[in-house]
Amino acid sequence: MPNDSFRPLSWDAIDDIVIVGGGLAGLFCALKLSPRPVTILAAAPIGQGASSAWAQGGIAAAMSPGDTFEKHVADTLEAGAGIVDEKMARSMVVEGPARIHDLLDYGVPFDRDLEGRLVLSREAAHSERRIVRVKGDMAGKAIMEALIAAVRKTPSIRVLEGYVVEELVREGRFVSGVIARPDAGQSKKRVHFPARAVVLCSGGVGHLYAVTTNPWEACGQGVGMAARAGAIIADPEFVQFHPTAINIGRDPAPLATEALRGDGAHLVNAAGRRFMLDIHPDAELAPRDIVSRGVFAEVQAGRGAFLDCTKAVGRHFPEMFPTVYASCKAAGIDPVEQPIPVVPAVHYHMGGILTDAEGRTSIDGLWAAGEVTSTGVHGANRLASNSLLEAVVFAARIAENIKGFLPEPKISDWGKNADESDDLVTVEDSPALARLRRIMSEHVGVIRNRTGLVSAIREIAVLERENTRMRFLNILTTAKLIAVGALLREESRGGHFRSDCPEQRAAWKRRSFLTLADADRVVAELAETEAA
Repeated sequence: MPNDSFRPLSWDAIDDIVIVGGGLAGLFCALKLSPRPVTILAAAPIGQGASSAWAQGGIAAAMSPGDTFEKHVADTLEAGAGIVDEKMARSMVVEGPARIHDLLDYGVPFDRDLEGRLVLSREAAHSERRIVRVKGDMAGKAIMEALIAAVRKTPSIRVLEGYVVEELVREGRFVSGVIARPDAGQSKKRVHFPARAVVLCSGGVGHLYAVTTNPWEACGQGVGMAARAGAIIADPEFVQFHPTAINIGRDPAPLATEALRGDGAHLVNAAGRRFMLDIHPDAELAPRDIVSRGVFAEVQAGRGAFLDCTKAVGRHFPEMFPTVYASCKAAGIDPVEQPIPVVPAVHYHMGGILTDAEGRTSIDGLWAAGEVTSTGVHGANRLASNSLLEAVVFAARIAENIKGFLPEPKISDWGKNADESDDLVTVEDSPALARLRRIMSEHVGVIRNRTGLVSAIREIAVLERENTRMRFLNILTTAKLIAVGALLREESRGGHFRSDCPEQRAAWKRRSFLTLADADRVVAELAETEAA
């Protein structure tokens, strides 16, 4: 049995709902399930290992007098480059205002004007001002702080921090629990948590790449775990690069929020030239994939890329965007007077575990919400600030679906030790993970081609043969799915750009679906070709 120090007060048994992940989707789902007992397993203290807490822009919701659901849907479809699931996107947009009011009820201090109305800002590719934010660039932090406080006060929610989930347990066609490692994943002991419902809210894939804005916990383990359990993965090739990560050599890279460009900041090269004017009619407010490639080209050409906020924001920078200001000042940059050096960085994964409108995956007993999923609402390129909206909308739907599917809680015994092993992963990159991050950035990054993708897939296969650690195999599985998806999609669309197939193709105006078995067949075929 686990040591009593791991047992929260007043809990003598484990309930039948386990949520994996302590980010926005996980906490919101737990609160919506209340008073139903639920356990959250979080690898880090809740709020510290989640990309949600780092989100600067805010949540998109059609709530201003001149805005409509139809406009929000239209912008989402346009950004998604032709493969957004319109029905899913429309239902998400319609539920947006209600979820904003839920967050207000939980204590989120969204910005208001002097008359008490929500202050709404505009971001790239939005036709209206519809971003609900907090102190300019502190939405994620403020939302998470409010939800953490609400969770801590809710007696039906048990939070076990420092439990790294490594494996989904299947019994026949059902997921029946998870296996996790305590002590932030450093314990030799692994603990089995039985469950009738598992909700994966484990975050994104940013740390698969050398330059990312995501915390190190966002390394794709959730997608890999689900794929290894047999789940269908959708659109894995679509990785969104944020065009304006602050280029100061930090890992993860701090972010210069989209809202800066929404407020009029310009992208320039070292000569002071606004290069985006020649690339897209909307210049700096073009969709993120286009801006990312523009910034990437300037950096690769040696001209550098900079975000000039000196005229649009100027002396108001410290109070309008305190997070960005602090990051710049810490690096010796004064954004009031100086342009900010920027570079594209992996920011969001549009692909992930396929779910339906209720957050159900292709495996019975397994639900998923947040960035680990692919609901279809983002298509090939996520519209700015739709990610937090998606997280709360689908987390709430999952809670309702579980309540209907499992109307009565069933209490089981506490999890028993699953096994013991020395299969530990440190917070710092292992040499193998550092190698994987280089492979992904060089060959599966902003610009891709067949030669590079084949090379990446073959190198990932070598890493798989050389490593047997469960957590690293989960990570490698996700990297393999992204690379194989990018190889198979012989066109350029949204966040996926192939220099050898630079145009969109009508035959590929659809979502893609992969299983691990599908990906392994591609790897085997490449191995046969190489041998021949």
